[in-house]
Amino acid sequence: MPNLSGETRHFIIELDAAVEAHLGWTRRVMRCAVLRASPGDDVLASEAHMLCRFGHWIALQRPHFEKLNARKTQELEAVHQTMHDAIRALCVNILAGQPGASADLETFEQSQSELIGLMAWFKTQFLAEAMCNDPLTGLPLRFGIEDEFMQAQKVVRREGTQLYLAMIDVDHFKNINDQYGHAVGDRALQHLTRSLSSALRPNEPLFRFGGEEFLLMMQCPSPEAATIAAKRIVEQVRNTPLLLDSGAEPIRLTITLGLTQAQNGEFIDEVIDRADQALYAGKRGGRDRYVMLNA
Repeated sequence: MPNLSGETRHFIIELDAAVEAHLGWTRRVMRCAVLRASPGDDVLASEAHMLCRFGHWIALQRPHFEKLNARKTQELEAVHQTMHDAIRALCVNILAGQPGASADLETFEQSQSELIGLMAWFKTQFLAEAMCNDPLTGLPLRFGIEDEFMQAQKVVRREGTQLYLAMIDVDHFKNINDQYGHAVGDRALQHLTRSLSSALRPNEPLFRFGGEEFLLMMQCPSPEAATIAAKRIVEQVRNTPLLLDSGAEPIRLTITLGLTQAQNGEFIDEVIDRADQALYAGKRGGRDRYVMLNA
């Protein structure tokens, strides 16, 4: 699993472990049927679906599953409980010296198959999402920018607002890596991501464009509102230094921001190119500032 964050790796490991554990219950039921051996309290208890490792874990991680698909999350929980209920009914009858009901066996087999299918679906989605997000900052990478841009164009046309793109670059970032090392450089990018995100509205997607460059989409009612937002972002970063664990002098980060309005019918490459020009104009002007470039 290359280039995956620790959180994503944990999700995949837990999902794979859940598949193995629930397949293992087939063997437990077999031993119960042949040897009349108890399969354990985590199978016989009425709340067994919450006692098993997977049930406990999915309850804790439910928001992550819902983020991918709320309906399938509900299906996953329901199928999981159905499978446990069927296993319990089978084993209770067998331990009482009675044959298990064929309906319970069919329910168990069907729900187990559905559970494995749903977990495979979630695993695919987690991996797909991980490949589209930066493992360091958690931000989406540039692969989804074009789709997001087209959706934002539809929104501003419908709402009568304007769409702006901002290219953001960390000033003198190489000096941070050279002076403090790449580990601190990584912390600086994570810190910057938090600082930027705290200055943004929910409808302003932020992407890690590459290296120490970020791309921001803003929906604003006017050029004046866009420049006020750009100024707020620059000041937010400037006024939020990175504190070091060693107690050393905080690292004061600054950014240069190139801003431009996306015109109707423009392709995203054209808008990004113009935002880049504004960015480099800001660098030539001394950095730690924003520059707006009109079409």
